[in-house]
Amino acid sequence: MSDARAGLTRRQAHERDLRRRSLLIAGGSTLAVILAIVFLVPLAPGWERVQQSFFNAEVFARTFPKLLNAFLLDVAIFAWSAPLIAALGLAVALARDVRNPVLYPLRLFGTVYTDIFRGVPVVLVVYLIGFGIPGLGLPRPWNSPYIWGTVALVLTYSAYVAEIFRSGIESVHQSQRNAALSLGLSGGDSMRYVVLPQAIRRVIPAQMNMLIALQKDVALLSFIGPVEIFRQAGVFKSLLANFTPYVVAACIFLVITVPATRLADHLIARQNRARS
Repeated sequence: MSDARAGLTRRQAHERDLRRRSLLIAGGSTLAVILAIVFLVPLAPGWERVQQSFFNAEVFARTFPKLLNAFLLDVAIFAWSAPLIAALGLAVALARDVRNPVLYPLRLFGTVYTDIFRGVPVVLVVYLIGFGIPGLGLPRPWNSPYIWGTVALVLTYSAYVAEIFRSGIESVHQSQRNAALSLGLSGGDSMRYVVLPQAIRRVIPAQMNMLIALQKDVALLSFIGPVEIFRQAGVFKSLLANFTPYVVAACIFLVITVPATRLADHLIARQNRARS
């Protein structure tokens, strides 16, 4: 079928041909790289030792079920942390957006909070809270590493989420607030019904990336006690004197994070197309 019969203009047909050519070139170069890796890496002098230590099929099959079971703890911690992070992050973002001079302490608190928890590495917050607060001699269950590990993640990630929410709030033009006020809405109602719905919709792709990062950083809680997938892989590594369990753990994470990453990219691309 000709381009004219297909309903394509000359420009559209040219762009289609360029896309096809680009896909062919990209596919050919990718295939060449993969083939080079497949055929050249095994030629390295130490490949057999590396294969035995990191890609041992027997160890992979032996440890996979238990590591997958340990990963359920990562999922559980993620599941109860994510809503808390979203709520606290939104609250901090709203505090930073306060414009009433009487409520300036709230705005100052939001600024200090985000500066502190964005400036300190997550692993340090996990150590300081996960070991420091139980060190006060709290009775069970309040000395649980699950509780304080979750608190560390929530405090840290809420600071990043708050900044993303704030960027979304500030992206809504001031004229929309003014229009809402002119229609008789209060400042709180204009934020609730006019600004926030637009702001949240605009930052969904960025927040998806934060969720992906959170899913990975749950593994940091292994440093303070919970036997999740990373700690369980370390146990197997010590028992079997083999690093393959870490590769198994990495594969399990990839099964979750790669589709989520592709979804985030799709949302970002769709958002960009809607704006163009």
